[in-house]
Amino acid sequence: MDLVLASGSPRRRDLLTALGLVFDVVLPDVDETPLPQEAPVDYVRRVADAKARAGHRPGALTIAADTTVVLDGEILGKPADPIEAVSMLTRLSGRTHVVHTAVTGMASAFGGTPEVRGAVATAEVTIVELSATSIRRYVATGEPLDKAGAYGLQGIGGQFVSGVRGDPSAVVGLPLALLRTTCLDLGVDLLELAGRP
Repeated sequence: MDLVLASGSPRRRDLLTALGLVFDVVLPDVDETPLPQEAPVDYVRRVADAKARAGHRPGALTIAADTTVVLDGEILGKPADPIEAVSMLTRLSGRTHVVHTAVTGMASAFGGTPEVRGAVATAEVTIVELSATSIRRYVATGEPLDKAGAYGLQGIGGQFVSGVRGDPSAVVGLPLALLRTTCLDLGVDLLELAGRP
């Protein structure tokens, strides 16, 4: 069975590659704007599902995910510019926030109706106190600009994270244990797909 990653995220590509998987990448054209009054968990589920549907092709297993950072009940998506990145990091400084990552898997036989499975992993992340200078220097690296909440656990921003309660791969953008169970629910063992014993 072919494997498709419906995501442009390099972090998700790296995580799948580390599992020994060979896959095609499809960049789904999906509006990621939260709906009015939409709860963060509902938001990531909806977007991950839309990405999977947009990137799916018959006969393949399609994997999609969406991640959001939530502080005080507010969704913090990818910053629009460096000014917004500074604002987000200033708000996150010295506080604990929540990260939700939804995973959606879709599989179908040729001509068959696709089966869809999905779930959400949640983690709590604590950021150390950040000085205004540290925030400006970090934003100047460019790393925060394509990441929800304006930081990356797996990159330069990892030095600002003092604790993660939950699955760290959910914070990176693809919770691996949840991915495995989602694929198993669709009848696909990723270990077998990777050709591992």
